[in-house]
Amino acid sequence: MGVFEPPYDRWSAEQVLQYFQQRQTVQYFPVIDPLETDPGKMERIVSHDFVFHHESHHLGTPINWLMNPSQDREWMFMLHKFYYGVGLGTRYQETQDNRYAHTWVELTESWIDQVSLDFLPSRVAGRRIQNWIFSHFFFIHPNSRFSPPPQFYLKFLRSLFQQVQYLAEHLDKARNHRTLELCAIFWAAVVFPEFRHAEQWLQSSTEALAQNIQEDLLPDGVHCELSTEYHHLVLKNYLGVLRLATLNQISLPDIIASQIYKALEFSLYVHKPDGFIPALSDADPGCYRDLLRQGYELFGSKTFLYGASQGTQGTPPTSYSKGFSDSGYFVMRSGWGDQQERFENERYLLADCGPLGQGNHGHLDALNVEVAAYGRSLIVDPGRYTYDESGKTNWRAAFRGTAAHNTVLIDGKNQTSYRLGASRFEICGPEPVTEVVTFETQPGFDYLHAVVRSAEYPVIHERKILFLRPEYWVIADILRAEEPHRYDLLFHLSSEAHHRCHTILKQNTLIVQSPNLLLAQLYQPKQFLSLSDGFVSSSYGTKHAAPVITFSQQESIACFHTVVFPFLSTTPTLSLQPIPVTGQNGPCKDISAFGMRISYQSSSSPRQDYVAFRHLGVDPSYRVHDWELTQKLHLIRTMDEGTIVEQHTL
Repeated sequence: MGVFEPPYDRWSAEQVLQYFQQRQTVQYFPVIDPLETDPGKMERIVSHDFVFHHESHHLGTPINWLMNPSQDREWMFMLHKFYYGVGLGTRYQETQDNRYAHTWVELTESWIDQVSLDFLPSRVAGRRIQNWIFSHFFFIHPNSRFSPPPQFYLKFLRSLFQQVQYLAEHLDKARNHRTLELCAIFWAAVVFPEFRHAEQWLQSSTEALAQNIQEDLLPDGVHCELSTEYHHLVLKNYLGVLRLATLNQISLPDIIASQIYKALEFSLYVHKPDGFIPALSDADPGCYRDLLRQGYELFGSKTFLYGASQGTQGTPPTSYSKGFSDSGYFVMRSGWGDQQERFENERYLLADCGPLGQGNHGHLDALNVEVAAYGRSLIVDPGRYTYDESGKTNWRAAFRGTAAHNTVLIDGKNQTSYRLGASRFEICGPEPVTEVVTFETQPGFDYLHAVVRSAEYPVIHERKILFLRPEYWVIADILRAEEPHRYDLLFHLSSEAHHRCHTILKQNTLIVQSPNLLLAQLYQPKQFLSLSDGFVSSSYGTKHAAPVITFSQQESIACFHTVVFPFLSTTPTLSLQPIPVTGQNGPCKDISAFGMRISYQSSSSPRQDYVAFRHLGVDPSYRVHDWELTQKLHLIRTMDEGTIVEQHTL
């Protein structure tokens, strides 16, 4: 049975090729991955040298598509996804060099000759189908000077039809894989309405996408797997569908556009001032501002344009900070470059107070934070590095574990049982239970209070984050148990800080100084500070040495109060002084209430901030310094002569 509807099913290969070379009734566009279509990579592809995930292999002629030269299965997946087909197309369009066109024909035809439809998972087919359509855009159109052999082209279309039909019958059940596959079917239906099942594919994929996007995205617009990268990969696919439908005047259910809009809002806030996303859970720290620009073009939102252009166009959002309560992500930001600060120099903190997420991409990182300022990432989530678990060190498990994140490690254990299963590491126990008690954003400050409880140990961990906008943060970690435990408060710094950290002890203040960042605590005799080497990953398959700062206590009840103070060029003077807190029955212990004076001077005149937290069991009213206080949080900002310039309570 043929692959085309009448009358195309009766045409010769030459007629089919001529028709598609001249056809102008369908409007579409390529979606290009800049990394995988790099010109240097394409030059190597012509010689059968393939580089994926920073791992290079020369494949002979003809290529053996059924053999994986790498230990990492992801390498094989990339080979079969055909991103380079799009890259060869872009290079041909730019240079008119027939080597790129002939390589596209050679690779595509040898793949068709060797590979069965069920060789790899459906998600690989979904990506390959899209990339074949995008490469088709460059090689087969009215202005193309290249004309492939008619029999090859007919073979190409038959294989594409068969792959789409197979995919429609073997869809993944949920999440990003299913999204990718449904989008591939939608693309094939729109771009090739001449295919025999195109109308059926269009109807079924449209209905399934409308249902799927409601399951894919949480009510706050964040993708259900809670990976910042997979959120954007899924958003990229949905945007492609919406753009394609708009171009061809195809009506989509309203829910698709409304969900995409919410996903774009999260993208707007989660991008750091330097234009990159934090690599939370299985993610790399990529830049997806182009998706915000697409959002502006589709919805006309000038705030999306503002984020896409890093403040050079459009209108800034009305709120600096924002909470996404369903996913547990909370962003604190000093501004949008809309006052006196440059956009990229604004201060930014993201806190992860959510669950592991659906699927298998979550990291064991409850209450993890990432901090960026002055165009740099300062406290970082190390990312994923790899999915491969082979080798002497299981780097997949190492990067996924609690010790690789900016939270408190308790007794050296992961927050969730994570151990070797039948063939690889698996999450074997219940995940931690997180609770967000408070998130407040006000003109002078932001405040977040969250709690995590793990089944792995009888300890309650509370984290309170106070942003004294626009300069710095105070992070309070309170840990409670009946018996002593080892508490390690971890801060992973960027690779730029490697071998560039040193400690300063001055009176009551213990400071760790690194490029553009001070971490300061009140000195505690029973607390230990260590600097060690860790790793961060900038992209899949690469890792770079980076420092890890650890504050450690061995107690049943412990408190850490850390000042996180970023700076641009001149290192500020910073000192901390404890302030006794007194209740009706006398002095309060830190676990009950804590007061601290923070004195600093940078580019502005000297300042003193008084911060008081009410933690547990303190009387309704208590005294800090000369003030009678009643609330759970007090912030008093003064000039050096003691004049109060701001006062906030919560």
